[in-house]
Amino acid sequence: MVVNANNHGGGDRYVIGVDFGTLSGRALVVRVEDGAELGTAVHEYAHGVIEEALPGAAGGRSLPPDWALQHPDDYREVLRRAVPAAVADAGVDPKQVIGIGIDFTACTVLPTLADGTPLCELDEYRDRPHAYVKLWKHHAAQPQADRINALAHKRPEPWIARYGGKISSEWEYAKGLQLLEEDAELYARTERWIEAADWITWELCGVETRNACTAGYKGILQDGVRPSATFLTALNAGFADFNDKLDLAPGAPGISPLGARAGSLTAQAAAWTGLPEGIAVCVGNVDAHVTAPAAQAIEPGQMVAIMGTSTCHVMNGERLAEVPGMCGVVDGGIVDGLWGYEAGQSGVGDIFAWFTEQSTPGYVQAEAAERGISVHELLTEQAAAQPVGAHGLVALDWHSGNRSVLVDHHLSGVIVGLTLSTKPHEVYRALLEATAFGTRVIIDAFEESGVPVNEFVVAGGLLRNSFLMQLYADITRRPLSLIGSSQGPALGSAIHAAVAAGAYPDVPAAARAMGKIERAAYTPDPQRASAYEALYAEYLRLHDYFGRGANEVLHRLRELRIEAHAQSESTEGEAR
Repeated sequence: MVVNANNHGGGDRYVIGVDFGTLSGRALVVRVEDGAELGTAVHEYAHGVIEEALPGAAGGRSLPPDWALQHPDDYREVLRRAVPAAVADAGVDPKQVIGIGIDFTACTVLPTLADGTPLCELDEYRDRPHAYVKLWKHHAAQPQADRINALAHKRPEPWIARYGGKISSEWEYAKGLQLLEEDAELYARTERWIEAADWITWELCGVETRNACTAGYKGILQDGVRPSATFLTALNAGFADFNDKLDLAPGAPGISPLGARAGSLTAQAAAWTGLPEGIAVCVGNVDAHVTAPAAQAIEPGQMVAIMGTSTCHVMNGERLAEVPGMCGVVDGGIVDGLWGYEAGQSGVGDIFAWFTEQSTPGYVQAEAAERGISVHELLTEQAAAQPVGAHGLVALDWHSGNRSVLVDHHLSGVIVGLTLSTKPHEVYRALLEATAFGTRVIIDAFEESGVPVNEFVVAGGLLRNSFLMQLYADITRRPLSLIGSSQGPALGSAIHAAVAAGAYPDVPAAARAMGKIERAAYTPDPQRASAYEALYAEYLRLHDYFGRGANEVLHRLRELRIEAHAQSESTEGEAR
């Protein structure tokens, strides 16, 4: 039931959810009363993911391995283009829109001045890589993360257990320490080190906020306290003031709960979006965590896997527990009043895309083109025709490192069992299976730590692949429920916007009215599930052998790669 009339001239009321992904941003128009999705639009980022060289006038400045940057104006362009286009697509009167909310990939973080100006937009810093947004998949801060983890255990720090024993190179402190140690001048100029979710919300309403989700999971805020200045000084004397860059200005409100109102849409943002000035702007959130309410999966024990380029696993629990290798547990990190748990895999859809785009023979691409289907569809069709284990392969899903449970982004992918007769679709199936095995490792870690997983819910773009979904059901030996929306994060942001606008008293109430789920859409096949046990056992042997220190070859290969790149850069520099 909608509990607040809000005088907006009668008739239906609408909210906008904006989902900022890795390559694009999507706006979705949602009816407040029942969650009906009425219009959508996508805007691709002009700069995409900056991995090889800086853009524009700074072009030619090459980037080392494991870097992944973005340009903040690409995010503004989503507001300028996708939001008006979505409203037009919906055919609704913008005057009936009562709120807007956003979600973002995380940890995606940028350095700004105190007024929110990104450092990369200052002329003197356009050619400095550290001035740009560091995308979630920026993994070049692994050495800093290793030192943070080692010191946290040596001291010991009480907060490290809340992150499964390790913090990730993707997170705020590791990336911040990398900034200090590789560009001390830029670090000194950085007055705010801010998640993109909070920054774009600031752009919308003119008010600087920090949301409880990113502050807890990515900013190591536990029980209202961050790592101490003493700890930071022990890492690097120049790092002692880092917390000041994360905190709000003196006198500003503290950490904002999810679903709270950050402020009102400014005149400038109203001009960008075509929405009424003064409507509610919700505090920012993370794409994965905001999806749980959209899937009506916020009860304890409902694990939601948001499967896209990567996979994030989130779930609520009634009590605090320590799960090895989890990304974090935060009080109110998903919904108020429950402990929100997070884990994840840093490469899933990215792995499938890598194989189809860079490793698939021409004859496969030609056959797909001739039949008018995608390479993914062709390989899936061929893979599905094989019985379990017929390819004789097992793979490790570490092409973008391991987020959970090893928390090591200097690991890399492995495929074992290749022969001269191995077909492309067999490798493709092994990669699909590897990601499902990785998810099962995560589920097992939670269950063994006393955090039961009662229902497994899938959201994200990969749920469209029915073979992949059945494969996950078979490997996890669990029924799979599906979110009833193809725009889970954007719908989740719209749900939070409705709460911020006063249409519902809290997120659970809004989720019941606006969320969507199809329960037990896939169930495990007993015969295939049993057959997969043998492959899963081999996966676990490789997982522990390469990931837990028995053989450090993957780390040694990474070091050789980095050294070779540095030597090449040095040689090119001397030549210039």
